[in-house]
Amino acid sequence: MSDAIVLQEVQPLTAVEMRAQVNRIQEVMKSVMQKGQHYGTVPGCGDKPTLLKPGAEKLMMTFRLAADPQVQEIPTDDGITFRVTCRILSQATGVFLGAGVGECSSKEDKYNWRASVSDKEWTAVGEDRKRIKYTRNGEIKQVRTNPADVANTVLKMAKKRALVDGILTVTGASDIFTQDIEDMPEEVVGTKGTPASAATKTSTVQPSSAHNTNGGAVITEKQGKLVYARLKSKGLSDTDLKTFFGLAHLKDIPASKLNNVLAWIDNPLKPHETPAGEPTNCTHDAISCEVVMWDVAGKPLCNGKPCPYYKEPESF
Repeated sequence: MSDAIVLQEVQPLTAVEMRAQVNRIQEVMKSVMQKGQHYGTVPGCGDKPTLLKPGAEKLMMTFRLAADPQVQEIPTDDGITFRVTCRILSQATGVFLGAGVGECSSKEDKYNWRASVSDKEWTAVGEDRKRIKYTRNGEIKQVRTNPADVANTVLKMAKKRALVDGILTVTGASDIFTQDIEDMPEEVVGTKGTPASAATKTSTVQPSSAHNTNGGAVITEKQGKLVYARLKSKGLSDTDLKTFFGLAHLKDIPASKLNNVLAWIDNPLKPHETPAGEPTNCTHDAISCEVVMWDVAGKPLCNGKPCPYYKEPESF
């Protein structure tokens, strides 16, 4: 009854108040959030940023919101599926403001299969629990994961999806951000104007109108500023980057290599140094990589060794 009384006293936002809320979100995005950490863009999916979990948490702090996730386990054959309803409340009053829904399943391909650790394991596993996956780099022997081994990862992913959905709904920020696209496999997302089946790993950024000396598209001015800011935040110089990638200027970075450059900044290597066993066409992105396999602990392996570019998903 008390909630009903409070809700009756709430007045609709005026146009000025709505504009102020949008301005506040944009101000937080510009002044507090960092691209690649709090939000990002997915190549081939337009220019609207994708809101990430750290960004959703910043909006929660801004508008004094609290999350109340409610987990439902959905029975499935030979798998685990979690559906989470994340109720969003006012920190000041505890009043329910809205909710988001997210779901994740161990049957999703990246959780359902892992690389076979040995020929002996491959031989011992039943035919219905193994497969050969064909990738651009050849064939990979895979076996089914034990759903219990990825249960926590699946639960955290469902909670993250629900939180982001709830924050977008309550703050009315869906016209500024999108969500969940970063979780889709590249073969589902595809590239802008290109069928998903024709998508390639080299389509990492939207091409610009500028070209380098080899005739290839280079990064935009805005992307160049992002690279420079990332370098400074990591205490690196542009000379380090230019030396490693063989560039004369930062503006010469190929558009198709931007993700590789950003990954290098996060995990810099010496010139001509590569992680042991890394494929020559490594995308430096464990989630979208077609070579990487997931071990029994839910960690990515590249050619049988831990992927150096994988970052643990944040938990609530």
